[in-house]
Amino acid sequence: MKKWLLLCALCLSAPVYAQSTQAACEAKAVSKEGKPLSGAAKNSFMKKCLTENKASCEERAIGKDGKKLAGAAKNSFMKKCEAEAG
Repeated sequence: MKKWLLLCALCLSAPVYAQSTQAACEAKAVSKEGKPLSGAAKNSFMKKCLTENKASCEERAIGKDGKKLAGAAKNSFMKKCEAEAG
């Protein structure tokens, strides 16, 4: 039963987590002059920003034993890591 509750909590929090990462990248999407990016420039920046956040967190998803995290432990770590990165 506890596993189902944890799984439900993770599934329900995934959209919120994705929105927070996206919002963080949108806040950083400004030109050198300080104006907000738009159009293709914004799309390109957003794609790069979201990819970099996810990649850097996946590289650090390693347990105390030196092995890569998997399952719920990885999901929890990725959620926390990307929230902090954003």
